[in-house]
Amino acid sequence: MLGAITSAITRIRNLFSRNIQVRLTCYFLLILVPLVTISIYAVERSQNILYDRTVERSQMALSSVMDYIDLTIQSAEQLSTLVATDPTLVRLLEQNGSELTPQSILDFMQILKQLNNVKSSNHIVQKISIYHEPSRTLLSTSYGARKLIPGEQQWMKNTFDRIGTGILYQTADDDGINYLASSSSQTLFADDLSLVRAMDIYNQRRAPNMLVLTLNKNKLLAMMKTLLPSPNAYVSLYDQDGKLITEVGDSATRAALTKNSSPSSDLSVTVQSKYSNWKMTMLQPKNEVFSETNTIQSYTYLIVSLSLLLAFVISWTVYKGIAAPIKQLAQGMKQMSVGKMNVRVDHKRRDELGFLTDAFNQMAENQKHLIEDHYEQQLRIAKTELKFLQSQINPHFLYNTLDSIYWTSKNYEADEIGEMVLNLSKFFRLSLNKGKEVFTVQESVEHLHYYVRIQQLKFLDSFDVVYDIEEATKPITILKLLLQPLVENAILHGMEGREQGGLLTVASRIEGDMLVLEVTDNGNGLTEERLHYVQTELERLRRRDFRLLSLVEEETMDLFGLRNVATRIRLYYGEQADLSISSRLGEGTSVRIRLPLDRCRHDIMYDAFGGGSRNQPEEEDKAV
Repeated sequence: MLGAITSAITRIRNLFSRNIQVRLTCYFLLILVPLVTISIYAVERSQNILYDRTVERSQMALSSVMDYIDLTIQSAEQLSTLVATDPTLVRLLEQNGSELTPQSILDFMQILKQLNNVKSSNHIVQKISIYHEPSRTLLSTSYGARKLIPGEQQWMKNTFDRIGTGILYQTADDDGINYLASSSSQTLFADDLSLVRAMDIYNQRRAPNMLVLTLNKNKLLAMMKTLLPSPNAYVSLYDQDGKLITEVGDSATRAALTKNSSPSSDLSVTVQSKYSNWKMTMLQPKNEVFSETNTIQSYTYLIVSLSLLLAFVISWTVYKGIAAPIKQLAQGMKQMSVGKMNVRVDHKRRDELGFLTDAFNQMAENQKHLIEDHYEQQLRIAKTELKFLQSQINPHFLYNTLDSIYWTSKNYEADEIGEMVLNLSKFFRLSLNKGKEVFTVQESVEHLHYYVRIQQLKFLDSFDVVYDIEEATKPITILKLLLQPLVENAILHGMEGREQGGLLTVASRIEGDMLVLEVTDNGNGLTEERLHYVQTELERLRRRDFRLLSLVEEETMDLFGLRNVATRIRLYYGEQADLSISSRLGEGTSVRIRLPLDRCRHDIMYDAFGGGSRNQPEEEDKAV
């Protein structure tokens, strides 16, 4: 026997050391066993916690309702004591005998009137009845007075002898009155809970007169219905003797739960009153309590089964030789991702993995040629497209300026027109004749000032301009014509309709590693709808790959200036460059450009695109 066990262990050890499939399967199972154990334990633990919390909540709810019932019982008992010891009622009952005289009728009417007044002071009391034993008459606030039949009289006498000065709670289902077949008896007790006690309880020689307070059981039912957690639950109320007082829930469900009730199938919660010793019980099928956790448990077992099955399948698949070739291919991809374009993956496979490896080698070769052969061409294309974007601004501005000169000539003398033409010539000389792609911030502001002066003359000096330029930003180079479209929008849209008091602010500053250029006006501002639209369009441009912006043709024709600037800065300065806008209706608008400082250096932005040297001598200004 020992030799057979040793031989089996040796075979298993050999399989584990020589067979990859066996090792992988063992490793997968070693990983899965703790997860499976924890998952099953978590499901079972969650069921226990859910059961304990459900029992706790149910006990709290039952205790709350039972406290309410105790208060109701105490109120009814105190009310019965007041009625049973009321001297007026005792006197009126004692002074009347077995014969009904006119005086007796008047006394009984006075009793009913006083009982009605008492009943109206307590909402739980449905009716109050007093049994006058000498005349065999039952006085009730619900129907007046009537004679009791012999069976009812006997029940009243037996009850009087049995309870003495105590209290009896009676329902229509109690065995003590099941023999009462008359409709009047059913009217007295049916569907309600009655408190029965003797009148004149402090008089040892009292007459056998009885007081019956009928409580409204529907109010108790309404309170108990709030305890039902589900349609199949059942709540019942029992007195101190274990007799059923009232119940809530489907009777068929109650019968099924009571018949099949066991700790393993049903949730049962019982609370007992310390005052009245009444008990309230709630029954609910456990499958309702654990409906959601049972579903999770089923899914857990399904996942466990599938995981075990997959452990064997995956180990076999990996064993067939996928892991090693893929690992080799992944290493080649990692080398390519860090820029090693000469990488090659050697193999002798002829299956799909061999085809994939060949495709990777071919892709690496093609990628190398694409980078070497097309890099400079793509740069020239990008530069050409950017020049085209810049050239789109100039005709637009030229048209507006010539129009301004025309209308100015209608209203002013030739001096103003001459100044406009002079500023216009200086503007175009800087824009077109210097042949540079970038200006310093100081040169950009000087260039911009010519345009602003033309607009001031056009708008009759209705606005002023302030240049808030930090000294540290003046030598920093930026693309030309970045600020002009923003200033144009601020003047044409912000200062429209303004005769005086306009203020245009052009600012530059350094924030961290970013150069910030800002154009602000105190004009009309934008409505919330228009501002939301503009910001949405700018965000749409931000989400595009900045390397593909030069290949994108905008279909929309509005926001031309903002789109132009946003596209140019993204192409030149990369995805860190940004253009944003803020505005308040009636207060003005602010447009902000943020450019990375490390991309604003002359050697990157100017020489990389073949712009020539900025130290070349400039041509002399031409006469206008």
